[in-house]
Amino acid sequence: MTSINAVTSLTRDGDIAVITLDSPPVNALSATLRGGLLEAVGQASADPAVKAIVLICAGRTFIAGADITEFGKPPVAPSLADVELAIEAATKPVVAAIHGTALGGGFETALACHYRVAVPSAKVGLPEVKLGLLPGGGGTQRLPRLVGVERALAMITSGEMVGAKAAAELGAIDALVEEGKLLEGALGFARDLVAKNAPLRRVRDLDEKLAAARGRPEIFADFRKENARKFRGFEAPESNIRCIEAAVNLPFDEGLAVERELFIKLMMGAQSAAQRHVFFAERQAAKIPDVPDDTPTRAIKQVGVLGAGTMGGGITMNFLSAGIPVTMVETNQAALDRGIATIRKNYEASAKKGRLTEAEVERRMGLLTGTLEFDALAPSDLVIEAVFEEMSVKKQVFTMLDAVVKQSAILASNTSYLDIDAIAAMTRRPADVIGLHFFSPANVMRLLEVVRGAKTAKDVIATAMQMAKKIGKVAVLARVCPGFIGNRMLHQRQIQANRLILEGAMPWDVDRVLYDFGLPMGPFAMADLAGLDLGWTAATSKSATIREILCELDRRGQKTGAGFYDYDENRRAKPSPVVAKIIEDFAAKTGAVPRKIPDQEILERSLYPMINEGAKILEEGVAIRSSDIDIVWINGYGWPVYHGGPMFWADLIGLDKVLAALRGYEAKFGDEFKPSALLVKLVEEGRGFKDL
Repeated sequence: MTSINAVTSLTRDGDIAVITLDSPPVNALSATLRGGLLEAVGQASADPAVKAIVLICAGRTFIAGADITEFGKPPVAPSLADVELAIEAATKPVVAAIHGTALGGGFETALACHYRVAVPSAKVGLPEVKLGLLPGGGGTQRLPRLVGVERALAMITSGEMVGAKAAAELGAIDALVEEGKLLEGALGFARDLVAKNAPLRRVRDLDEKLAAARGRPEIFADFRKENARKFRGFEAPESNIRCIEAAVNLPFDEGLAVERELFIKLMMGAQSAAQRHVFFAERQAAKIPDVPDDTPTRAIKQVGVLGAGTMGGGITMNFLSAGIPVTMVETNQAALDRGIATIRKNYEASAKKGRLTEAEVERRMGLLTGTLEFDALAPSDLVIEAVFEEMSVKKQVFTMLDAVVKQSAILASNTSYLDIDAIAAMTRRPADVIGLHFFSPANVMRLLEVVRGAKTAKDVIATAMQMAKKIGKVAVLARVCPGFIGNRMLHQRQIQANRLILEGAMPWDVDRVLYDFGLPMGPFAMADLAGLDLGWTAATSKSATIREILCELDRRGQKTGAGFYDYDENRRAKPSPVVAKIIEDFAAKTGAVPRKIPDQEILERSLYPMINEGAKILEEGVAIRSSDIDIVWINGYGWPVYHGGPMFWADLIGLDKVLAALRGYEAKFGDEFKPSALLVKLVEEGRGFKDL
C-alpha cells in the first residue's frame, strides 16, 4: 500500500488500482483530500501494470460533499475541477464505488468517473440549491447527459437525494453490487471492463439525452411555470435551470464556463450567505451551554396527549409517525372520535399520494389509544397538554396531572404564550415541567419552541431536545416570558399592522409588502386564515377594534367567506370595499388623518420593531443566541430562508440603518419604537448580532 497523504492511499489488487479516501466523518472534499486524490489518480494512471482504477471511501460514506468550512475563503489548489479533469482524462477506466451518500461535490466526483457502481442502500444527489448555490463541479453539465433534462431539472432544483436503485434506473449508476461487498463488486465490475476492453465512457461526450431536449425550449418554460410558486424569491433555482439550458445548447466546456460564472455570482451573493447561515444555525440551536451533550436523558416510550382538537391531534401524529405509542384523552366522546377520525384521514391522504403504505397507516393508528379516562395518562413517560389557552384551565390540568401521572414523567404544556413557571407551580415537581410549543399544523411545521422554566431540570431539557429530533422537529430553547421568542416578536408586528391601517394603508397594502418581501402571507391574510373570532366573544364585543366590528358583522375570515378580504367559493381573496369603508369610518372617529404610506415605511414599521424586540430577547437571555431567533422565524413563521432570519437580515442591511429608522419613528410615534439598549450598544461598538 502506498500512503499518498493523511487521507489517501493507493493499493493494487492484481491489475486493478484501488484509491481509498479516509477522512472521517464524511470524507468531505477538503484541500487535503482533493490533493491526495489527484496524486493517486496520476500515480495509478502512470503505472503500466494497472489496467483499471477503483475509487472507494472508508468509513460510513462515499464523499458526502464539499468541505463547507472552506466556503467564503480563498481557494486552495487543486480545485475540484482539476481533480475531475484528471479523472475524466485518465486513459484507464475509473470506477466510483459508492456507499452511504454521494452528495454535491462527492456525486460530481463520481460523475467525472467513467463508471459508477453502488450498494442498494446508497443515495446520490446534488443538494447545493439548499445552500443558495448550484453544483459548481460540473454537476449541472454531466447529470442531464446521464438522466435526461427533465429528471436533472427536478433533481438539481430540489436538491433531492435519490436511492441507488432509482439512480441505476435513471442511468446515473451503471451497476448495483451486493450490500456489504462493495469493494469486491467494484473490482469484479472493473475486471469485466478490462476483459471486454470496454471503451472509456466519458460523461462529457454523451449527447443522446441532451439531443432529445434540443430545440424544445418549452421544457424549460413549462418547468419554470410549474414551479414558480415554490421558487418564488429564490435566485439559485433559476441559475440551476440556466446551467442545464447551457448543457443542452452549448458545447461541454462552454457549459462549464456558464456554470462557473453563475456559481461564483451565487457564492458571493447575500442569498447563499443567508442559506449557509441557516444551515449552521439549525445545528447550533441544539447546543445548550449549561446542558452538555452527555447529560443523561429520560426514556420516552409512552406519550400522553390531553386534547384531541387540531393541536392535540397534530401533536399525536408526530409521535405515532416516530413509532411511539400515544394515549389521547378527551372530555367527551364526540370530540375524541372526531380527533381520531381526523388523524386517520390525514394518514390516508398521505397514503393516496404514495407517501405511506396502507399497512403503515394501520401500524401508526394501532399505536393510538383514545379514552375519556384521565387516569389512563398515569403510565406515560411524557404528557403534553393541548387544552384551551387559558391560564385557569392550564393550572387545573396540571394540578390533576400531578396527582395522576407517575413521578418520573415529564409534564409539558403546549402553551404559545403563558407563564410556564406559574403552571409548574401547581405541581409538587416543577423540575419535571417544561413548555413544548408546537406550531400549527403540528404534524407539518418543523419548529418546536422548548421553554425551560426557572426550575426545569437539565435532564428534562436534554430529553426534550433529543425527543424533538426523533419526531423530526427543529427545537429551539427559550426561557419564560410572554409569547416566548416567536409570538413575542410577532406581537410587535401586529401592533404596527393595526396602526398602519388606521393611518391610511389598507390591509392588502400591508400584506402585499410583506408577501413581496418573501413571507408566505401578511398579517391580515393570516388572521383571515386562522379565523378572526379566535378569542372573540359576542357577549363582550364593543366595536372597539376593526376586528371586533368584522366579527360582529359575521366577517370571521375564510371560513365565513369574508373577513379583512372577500373570498370566492375557492377561497381566493380580493380586496373588500366594505372593509375599506369600515376602516375609513373607524379612523375618522379616532381623529386620524389618512395619508399615503410608502411601501418602505410599511416594511420598516412591520419588521424593525421585531428586530428591536429580538434584541431585547437576547438582552434578557430569553434566547441563547441570535441565530436561534432566526431559526424560530424561518421554521415557525415562514420567514424567507434566503433572508436568513430577522437577526441575520438586520446584520445584513446594517444595524446602524435599523437604529436610525427606529429613532426616526420614535420621534414621530413615541416609545413603542424606543431602541433596545443592546441594539444601541452594538451600533456604538460597530458590531452585529452575529458577534455576540
